[in-house]
Amino acid sequence: QVQLVESGGGLVQAGGSLRLSCADSGRTLSGYFIGWFRQVPEQEREFVAGINWSGSSTNYADSVKGRFTISRDNAQNTVYLQMNSLKLEDTAVYYCAAARSYARFVSSYDYWGQGTQVTVSS
Repeated sequence: QVQLVESGGGLVQAGGSLRLSCADSGRTLSGYFIGWFRQVPEQEREFVAGINWSGSSTNYADSVKGRFTISRDNAQNTVYLQMNSLKLEDTAVYYCAAARSYARFVSSYDYWGQGTQVTVSS
């Protein structure tokens, strides 16, 4: 069973950077499409970025294009989300999730991590 664990969240000033990690403590992530989502209270969870199993294809929400980069290291069984030029509106709980194929919708994902808080301050 896939067991995802996010790390790397924290408090950062606007314009700063953070790198989130998503590791699988259960079995290999190889073969899964991995997505990063974020959620703020009273709002729906939204797609941020996704990467296919080989790392050859990535997808981003328009709001983060040019600022966030998703990558994966299958040898380390880890997916990363490098977040640069952070804005106040990036504040959210960030989740990674695994799906059998490319997906941008929450309902398409089979496994979820517990989330990590990212807070961007002015």
